Amino acid sequence: MSTVVEVEARGGQHCETTALGVLLRHEGIDLSEPMLFGLGAGLSFVYWDGKAMDFPFLGGRVKPFELTRNLADRLGLDLVVRETASAGKAWENVRAAVEGGRPVGLQLDSHHLEYFTSKAHFAGHVVALYGYRDGRALLVDTEQQGGAVSTSLTSLAEARAARGPMAARHRSFTLTAPPTVQDPYRWIVPAVTACAEAFLHPPIANLGHRGIAKSAGLVRGWRERAEDPERDLPQAALLMERAGTGGALFRNLYRDFLAECTGLVDSDHLRTGHALYAEAAGLWTEVAALVDRAGAPDGRPELDRAALLLGELARIEREAMEALSRLGP
Repeated sequence: MSTVVEVEARGGQHCETTALGVLLRHEGIDLSEPMLFGLGAGLSFVYWDGKAMDFPFLGGRVKPFELTRNLADRLGLDLVVRETASAGKAWENVRAAVEGGRPVGLQLDSHHLEYFTSKAHFAGHVVALYGYRDGRALLVDTEQQGGAVSTSLTSLAEARAARGPMAARHRSFTLTAPPTVQDPYRWIVPAVTACAEAFLHPPIANLGHRGIAKSAGLVRGWRERAEDPERDLPQAALLMERAGTGGALFRNLYRDFLAECTGLVDSDHLRTGHALYAEAAGLWTEVAALVDRAGAPDGRPELDRAALLLGELARIEREAMEALSRLGP
């Protein structure tokens, strides 16, 4: 059993934009990863904690798959999403698409993927599947995970069947471009202003700039919140900085998106937003480093410093989004 679709297997920094890049390039649309992230209004923030959680989760993006839906809507792409409770039907959905000559996006739990370097459960992970051969699935993942990689079909089935926070029901999806694709850059201003409005006016205090400010008030208690501070705090820092969950990765992508936009849209508001997000990205890296050092027995003062920086970040990102919300048509 072997079927392979020819794709450009280019690994990116973020899983969902990496998969989207594979699917869109197959349709003849080649956009930079920051542009995909920005046109999909992917930037956000959430502070999430609960009794069933081992440690608080800081998210720096919109929820999984919202970016894909946003991007498809803006670019006028035909997005076909399939979900099912049946593992057999789920594989048939994928097989039919690949045999029809299309790569497929999959949402799954990265814990079960054989090549994955971190074995933490995360059911919001997204990959592009472009074929299968000799009992193995051929995937494109992020650059950090190896770009063009493979995993056994058994492990892929386990990853797709996993349940838990952010999980989907064996979700697979394809994208098809219309015969005539509109200029994607015409959607820069609507995407930027939509992202800014959502960030500035979140429905609850855990989201947007309010969520960052809330984090500033809670981070001082993270040593008490952690079951094992020497393990949990460095792990949280690693996720923040390398996976982008509340760290610099998504701020870097949005900074680079805004930089690309300044060459296409002449706006002082855009330049202000870019400058502020360049500052924010650097500060998020500092926060992650402080959280990492806070895992040491004498690390409590590091959390106090992290709290101060988070308060500053809430202000900087609010001001950035206020400027970006003023972009004209």
